[in-house]
Amino acid sequence: MKSVSINLNLAEHVKKFVSIAEKYNFEIDIRSGRHVVNAKSMLGIFSLDLSEDVIIEIFSDECDAFIEDIKEFIV
Repeated sequence: MKSVSINLNLAEHVKKFVSIAEKYNFEIDIRSGRHVVNAKSMLGIFSLDLSEDVIIEIFSDECDAFIEDIKEFIV
């Protein structure tokens, strides 16, 4: 598992992030405080407090391409 801090403070960012995440077969979660949602769920992401950075947890060792795809959101 790998964890990365990202910022999704705009609705357009969430939409783009979800479309990228959906391309990958491995599980990806987003954690905000004690709340955890599926990173491929737009509704789940919008239920979080996106005014702060969130942590994504990637459940794969083969995630370099995904991290490269989301580099604009990494803080």
